Amino acid sequence: MTNFKESAKKILESHIKILREEGFRVSEIKLAQFNYQVEIEHTEGNLKLLIYFGKKGNKAVLQGNKELIFYQQVDNIIFGKKLFGADTPVLIEPEFYIGTDESGKGDYFGPLVVAAVFTDKSVSNELVTIGVKDSKELSEHAISSIASSIRKLEDCVFNVIVINPEKYNLLYNKMGNLNRMLGWAHAKVLENILDAKNAPEAISDKFGNEKYIQNSLQKKGRNLNLHQVTKAEKYTAVAAASILARDSFNKWFLRANKKLKIELPKGASKKVENKAKYIVNKYGNKALIKLVKLHFKTTKKL
Repeated sequence: MTNFKESAKKILESHIKILREEGFRVSEIKLAQFNYQVEIEHTEGNLKLLIYFGKKGNKAVLQGNKELIFYQQVDNIIFGKKLFGADTPVLIEPEFYIGTDESGKGDYFGPLVVAAVFTDKSVSNELVTIGVKDSKELSEHAISSIASSIRKLEDCVFNVIVINPEKYNLLYNKMGNLNRMLGWAHAKVLENILDAKNAPEAISDKFGNEKYIQNSLQKKGRNLNLHQVTKAEKYTAVAAASILARDSFNKWFLRANKKLKIELPKGASKKVENKAKYIVNKYGNKALIKLVKLHFKTTKKL
């Protein structure tokens, strides 16, 4: 038999972990008669998160002033269902908006790619029909095929920026922060879309403070209502952007592998480190500038 009291505590502990990772101040857990609870502290006013246990299972309740932006941010993290207004379920997307996503930020070899896709209801339906979903759920073959279909859609406006390693390293030295670079790149693709389409809203996956994007937006972009949320690929335009970004990322590897006549591994692992050592031994240190993101810890190990 399920111990709902025990599972309630585990659920609350998992929420606390995520909230603290997002920078929120969370109190220690308290046990009440029918729930475990914590306070989430903020200068705007504290919220209370309760996980109830009973015969029917567990239930999460967030208490506090629902008008606060702070409340909406926490609510989105916990429930992920009130992004576009208090009564709008998560699966109902805006009528038209821009979605952005990136690929390659955690990979030692290869570029950083950021993509944006504009959709309206008609385009969103077409994107779903051709199989658009989070790129992490797709094989590389499927990503290539769906990306090709996205590019052929007549009314689908998109933009992709590929920051090759050499340029990436220059930008990183200039900006000194990956999130700042991501903010700049997301803002750039948004502005490029806005040159062709007017959109009131934009959604991107949460990678840091929203100000990283907002501070990089120009005149057109500053009118956007920008939402940064966790697991944003559940939105069609963001999922489409994730596919275009990953496809461009994969194509860079195909070209590099053909040119070097070796297979460059993705990610950041011991295998990646060994391949980097092989390249240094064969081509010298300067070869890495055009192939890797130099600020990774892997470079120091070499």
